Formats: sequence, C-alpha cells, structure tokens
Amino acid sequence: MPLRIPDLLDATAARHPALTAMRVRRDGAWRETSWREYREQARLVARGFLALGLPAGGCVTITGGNRPEWYLADVGAILAGGVPAGIYATSSAEQCAWITAHCDATIAVVDDARQLAKFESERAQMPALRAIVVMDEVTAADDPAVVPWSRLLALGETVSEGELDARIAAQRADDLCTLIYTSGTTGQPKGVMLSHDNITWTTDVVGRELGIRPGDHAVSYLPLSHIAEQVTTLFGSMMFGACISFVPSMDDLGDVLREVRPHYFLGVPRVWEKIQERIEAVGRAGSPTRKRIARWARRVGLAGGYAAQEGRAVPFMYRVADRVVFGAVKRKLGMDRARILATAAAPIAKSTLEFFLSLGLPICEVYGMSECTGPATLSSPTRYRTGRAGWCVPGTEIRVAEDGEICMRGRHVFLGYYKDPAATAETIDAEGWLHSGDIGVIDAEGWLSVTDRKKELIITAGGENVAPQLVESHLKAIPVVSQAVVVGDRRRYLAVLLTLDPEKVPEVAAQAGSPARDPVSASTCATFRAWLDREIATVNARLAHVQTVKRFAVLPGELTAEGGELTPTMKLRRKVILEKYSAVIERLYEG
Repeated sequence: MPLRIPDLLDATAARHPALTAMRVRRDGAWRETSWREYREQARLVARGFLALGLPAGGCVTITGGNRPEWYLADVGAILAGGVPAGIYATSSAEQCAWITAHCDATIAVVDDARQLAKFESERAQMPALRAIVVMDEVTAADDPAVVPWSRLLALGETVSEGELDARIAAQRADDLCTLIYTSGTTGQPKGVMLSHDNITWTTDVVGRELGIRPGDHAVSYLPLSHIAEQVTTLFGSMMFGACISFVPSMDDLGDVLREVRPHYFLGVPRVWEKIQERIEAVGRAGSPTRKRIARWARRVGLAGGYAAQEGRAVPFMYRVADRVVFGAVKRKLGMDRARILATAAAPIAKSTLEFFLSLGLPICEVYGMSECTGPATLSSPTRYRTGRAGWCVPGTEIRVAEDGEICMRGRHVFLGYYKDPAATAETIDAEGWLHSGDIGVIDAEGWLSVTDRKKELIITAGGENVAPQLVESHLKAIPVVSQAVVVGDRRRYLAVLLTLDPEKVPEVAAQAGSPARDPVSASTCATFRAWLDREIATVNARLAHVQTVKRFAVLPGELTAEGGELTPTMKLRRKVILEKYSAVIERLYEG
C-alpha cells in the first residue's frame, strides 16, 4: 500500500518511541532525540510554518550544514503540506536566490548568519519569500521577516494540532513531497519532483535489501540537499528506526566515525579516496616489519575478498589476516561494526575498491540518480562484484538502449522536472522509461557496468568516440595522481589535466630522483615530469590507441567545489574546467 511521509513518521514513533532517532554534539556532549520527541518536534515546526503562512503545496528552501534542525525543517514542511527544497550550503547568494525564486518559496530556512546574509543580499530576487527562519539564535530586530528558531517554535504553539492534522489528511501518496535540485554540470539546476510514494517505496525496498535494522547507527555528513543523503539517513532512518549522528564538518568525520562506529556508511568516491590516502600515509611511516605484514595481509585479503564474492571458499589465512591486521584497521577507522559500506554519486576507481577489499572492507557500489529517487541498482554485503555498479533494484526494470544509454522504469521514477515539461518529456519517454544520460552494459548475470556519461563522450577530430571517465580511472591509478580530466573533443589527440596528492609527492619524487616536495615544485621539475610521463605511457599500453593520452599538464592545486570545478557531490564540472584552464589546454595542443 502506498505510504505517505506523515504515516511513516507516525508508525516509527509508535513502534520505537524510546529509540534514539538523532544525536548531535553540543557543548561537548551528545544530545539525543527519541523517535517520540522527533515526531513531536517535527509537528511543532510544521505548526510554526503554518503560523508563518505556508500555503498548501508551498515550498520551503533549506540550506546549511548537517544538524537536527535540517531534518525537522524538511519533515515539518512535508507535514504542513508544503514541499521542502534543499540548497547546497556551498551555493552562492545568486544560486540560493535562483532556486528560491524558481520554486516560489514562501519560507527559507538557513542555519547561521553567513547563510542568512546570502538571502538578505538577494531579497529583491525572491518576491514570494515571506520569512527567513534561522536555526541559530540571531538578533534581527531590524528585519521582522527574520525568524530565529526559538520564535518559530513559539509560533507553532499558537496553531492547533487540528489545523495541522487537516493539512496532513489532505495529502496523498502520489502528491509532490520534495524537490531535489540537481547540482548539474552545466546551466541552471532542475527541480526533480519526488512523491511520497517515490521516497517511501524506494527507502523500504533498498533498506530491506541492505539489511538496515531498528537501532542501527549511521552518520549524516554528505549534503542533505542531495538524494543520496536523504535516502540513506533522513528517510532511511525513519523507515527502519535507525539512529543518526550528525557530523558538523568533513574535518570531524574521522573522529565521529570512531566514536559512533556506524552499522552502515555511504561515502562518495572522493571520501573513500581520502580515507585510503590517510591509511597509506600511516603505512608508509611504519617499520619494515609492519610493512611486510601489511603487504602479506593485503594479498590475502584481496584473494579472500574475490573468493567470497564469487562464492568460493575463503582461505584459512584470511581469518588470520583479519585477526592480525584487518580488525585493527577497522577499529581505527570506526568501522568495526559496519555491515554495509557503500559508494555512490560518482564513478569510483577500481584500485580504490580493491584497496578496501584487501583490508576486509568490501565496498558495495550503488548506481542511480535523483530522478529515480537515488538508487537504480544495488550491491549488498552478500551480493556484490568489485567494479560493477550492482543489480536492478527489486520491483523495478533496467535496460540498455540501442545507443548504450541506461534506462530505468518503476515506482522509483520521479514525477518530472518542476516547471519544465519539455525537459521532463526528453527524460521520460512514452513508455515510462527514464533515460539516464549514462552509458553502460549489463552482463549475462544482470550486473551493470557504467562506462560513461552519454553527453560527456569526447569525439576526436578523427570522429572516434572516447569515454573520458574510463581513461581517467586508469590515470587515477598512478600512485601520486589524485584527479584527472581528459580533454580532446574535436582535437587530434587526447590530453589530460592532472592534480597530485600533496602527501604522496615527497615519497614518489624521492623514488623518481626528483627534489620536488609539493605539487607546485613537482609540476615544474623535469625529472618528476619524466617519471610521470613514463607512468602515463604504462597506462596507455593498456588502452586502445584512440584512448591514449599524448600530453599532460599538472595543475598547482586540487579541483574543488569551492573553486567551482566540482559539483557539491564531487562530480567534474567539465565545462567550467575547460573554461578555467583553457590557456593550459591550448598549450597542450601547440606545435
């Protein structure tokens, strides 16, 4: 039976009233909220929104870091018959204003004075906006439209429970429930319309397949405006009665993981790469004996990991390695209780997957997009293949079209793009198939492999189609390379922009006989560049001729979301990169 978010919250609060729903560290101590309290607080926030004049179907934009108030604002908006729309905390004032105006939001919720300033500077661009609610307690005597969180709750007390119940009763499972504004690689973002049923059905099916249980612990640290974080923590926890601990910033992730010891954890590829880099840095500092033991354990771990996923017997020495090495690594990472480790949102290098597999930490790949409420395929701890994007979510369909495009159909497919019927018609065909824009193949056993973005194919001057992500994944396997961007559309050959891992440069440079000690000095050192050229030649030897890279440039620093080169979910903004480094790219094709 189709389920609405209000029904889901009521059911979970009734089944698990005393279980902890949310934990946040404040004033040096963890503060906990039970599911009964969560429901009460969300209803109070919803009543506060009604007091501020939120109309039925009206939008509420939310921006800020991961914290309980974000959840309560999102769920409160839904209970009040409104539609929440998350905005990335890294968005500019103009971007915040564009989304708020596009969805005609009457209320904006921000977390602090910095985010408030963005909205205040662009107030003229948001004509429907009536109030800005601030999660922090701020002084705004000069602007009555600015509402501190405490005042929102006080306003909620002036609205009856019956008025809220009437708003809830009017909602249907197939109504618009939330807007997910896609981060996009070009142009303005599009508002992905998801229904109550899209969300509740998908989280139920996925959570059951992965084995999420009441009382499980997880952490919330990825942007809450992204569908992956919403399905994993916001709605996933509500479906199964799990407990979410909030991570205030990425700098705190390691400490919180060790303290919480989550039962399930989702990391985008860059997060897994960063964890890998830290482990490798610790390993390089170890004694010769420790290094030998680590190399032995990883060989055993990799062999055992592949044996397990292929249904073969795991060697006895795997258990020894687990006891001697893997257990300690898991405890230091805070993953000793983790049953589910997953990656999503962007392609991940097979070398990174094998690194964690060799440590007894298999990572399950999930493939999908906002338009199908997150996952289109799944991998589980008992059913996965390293380097494959998973198998079709049960109850849905997936196929590869004649041109190689991955298409999905099922109850997880979105309602369409907000105010954009033309884009909706281009994305969902007459038979209900959602066209992903990704290229892939499905093998005889039903495992999907995603090879590239359809719109990101490079067509060389010779007319050859090249998938840049495939080449980039090989180049990122070079020990010191942290990021790679292949270029060459309408050019006579491929070239690549590289960034270097600053922690690895000194050791790699020393091995290469170079005096370089950081990415800047390495980029200009002839000896280091010669070594890098040889590494690229080794990569080229494994590629088809048309895929080989002829020239490269080393950028002085990493590509970042703050710099505009990455989306908030760490995908390459290729158009931005091509424009920003156009002079560097042109030099790669001189002569």
